[in-house]
Amino acid sequence: MRKPFVAGNWKMNKTVEQASLLVADLLPGLQAVNKIDRVLCPPFPALMVLSQMTAGTEIGLGAQNMHWEESGAFTGEVAPAMVKEFCAYVILGHSERRAYFAETDQTVNKKVKAAFAHGLTPIVCVGETLEENEAGKTAEIVRREVLEGLKDLDPADAVKLVVAYEPIWAIGTGKAASAEQAEEIIAKIVRGSLAESLSSAVADQIRILYGGSVKGSNAAEFFSMPNIDGALVGGASLKADDFTKICQAAQDTIA
Repeated sequence: MRKPFVAGNWKMNKTVEQASLLVADLLPGLQAVNKIDRVLCPPFPALMVLSQMTAGTEIGLGAQNMHWEESGAFTGEVAPAMVKEFCAYVILGHSERRAYFAETDQTVNKKVKAAFAHGLTPIVCVGETLEENEAGKTAEIVRREVLEGLKDLDPADAVKLVVAYEPIWAIGTGKAASAEQAEEIIAKIVRGSLAESLSSAVADQIRILYGGSVKGSNAAEFFSMPNIDGALVGGASLKADDFTKICQAAQDTIA
């Protein structure tokens, strides 16, 4: 049984003061859903304060990105050790990083290995654009991103990995894939590619999330699918009630 996992990607939203108020609203509800892994991924400036607010709660914190180098002349970047001071998780390879900041499967692979080297759990994003989807290239694109982005991992590290399938056409658009569509891609392409790269035994242990317009009103439908182990949540993670409902829906899948 893979433990359900729900992460909120706040993207470039919330000042430190606003983030503190949101977490104060979130804490009571999130502490009640304590059978799943709950992770908040705010912007970098809020991590120190939120690490203090969530101390002792088992609610995890994640960064939204990091560099693969230990230190050096990389203005504007954040090193793995800097993330590790406050976080247990880090989102890597998000489609917005790939689209706007020239990230590639190769740089994602470097970051994944650096994350594991520093004891961080990477949440690695894969997914196709609308054009790729309509051209029938979903399997090709997602398979490549899994095989190249997660290339040459130690199986002992790989079992700790979290992968998020996020069809880019569903992110922030209000247009989610159907639960059946997401299940088919996650089961056959994402988990299938992980089995190809690592082994079926390892692939079966890796948690795979769905992301893309997940809300409190549709989360249960996704979580009812056997290969969808949780969600990477965008806009709804900025609303305490909605994010708590999503987490509750994930906990409800536990027998």
